[in-house]
Amino acid sequence: MNTGRELRHANRSLVAKLLLCVAGSAVFGFALVPLYRVLCKISGAGDQQTLRSPAQARDIVQAGGADATRTVTVEFMTSLPTVGNWQFRPAQTELRVHPGQLYQANFIARNLTGHATVAQAIPSVAPREAAAWFHKTECFCFSPQAFKQDEERVLPLRFFVDRAVPGNVDRVTLSYTFYDLSTAVAAR
Repeated sequence: MNTGRELRHANRSLVAKLLLCVAGSAVFGFALVPLYRVLCKISGAGDQQTLRSPAQARDIVQAGGADATRTVTVEFMTSLPTVGNWQFRPAQTELRVHPGQLYQANFIARNLTGHATVAQAIPSVAPREAAAWFHKTECFCFSPQAFKQDEERVLPLRFFVDRAVPGNVDRVTLSYTFYDLSTAVAAR
């Protein structure tokens, strides 16, 4: 009888440890977005550009005008931390832009989670030195996006590359990772 009691105790202990691991993993997953932002501020990596209001952007663009002698290729990339719950892609993979001119690019997201949810896109600009010269005036990444079940939506991005971008920068990559926040939002 003693061995049966010991076996049940060992099984309960194992189940408790496994549940603790699952809970720890879930908490860590929800903490990734704020941790990413803190890490970016400390290290200088990630999306470091200054966000501009539409009025500020218009003033900057109108003051300098477009530099028609230069072309910078802006490449758009997307990723998802999990497979199968979302479709997320740029409407075009790249756009050739003149510094100082305002442009719009679209991204397409579709909720395949099977329920209404909330998601947030986290941007990153590469190369790192180009981030200071890449300015978003309107972006779906500025706030969480609520999606109905199976909803597909076009997400607009309005941006410009500053005329003062260094001459050696001829390609900028804007990458978004799309995170499902529904469980984190429900927990608040």
